[in-house]
Amino acid sequence: MRFVYPANLTPDETDGGFVVTFRDLPEAITQGDTREAALLEAADCLEEAIAARIDEEMEIPPPSALLSGECAVSVPVQTAMKAALYLAVHAAGISKGLANSSFRQGCRNPASTDGKL
Repeated sequence: MRFVYPANLTPDETDGGFVVTFRDLPEAITQGDTREAALLEAADCLEEAIAARIDEEMEIPPPSALLSGECAVSVPVQTAMKAALYLAVHAAGISKGLANSSFRQGCRNPASTDGKL
């Protein structure tokens, strides 16, 4: 999965600048004084939203198709790799706790609890 999400930039009539929202991640809201600044803030906001969902073991929704007027915002490669691993572990039915303890023990197979392959 590509971690490029559609963002909506709305002019802030009261304070100026732009408010950025992501329809796939409603908790991700940020702003910037200019369009360029808002998009930079949007990338950081998106990264934080994905990281929070991983930390809280929440679903990471697939990105929706870009609609007219929306901007594509991607997460940094490192965050995309973490999210892809998180989704793969989740899809395999492995709990975050078991995966973490297995990696700490040097186990190559997180489903194995005895540390052997």
